[in-house]
Amino acid sequence: MGIKPSYIKNLGTALLAKQREYFTNNFDENKRQLGASAIIESKRVRNRVAGYITRRINAKKRT
Repeated sequence: MGIKPSYIKNLGTALLAKQREYFTNNFDENKRQLGASAIIESKRVRNRVAGYITRRINAKKRT
């Protein structure tokens, strides 16, 4: 993997703080939810944010 840019982390963290109940541990569902709830022009950025959110949720479930 690599280091995520800060704007991906900031956006993902803010969305999780406001709308945690809408996101799951499934990447495809998170991607659809981001399309409905956030205005993200770039498909690449949307996918990266969805991946970050998915990883954060899965990490919390493991601990």
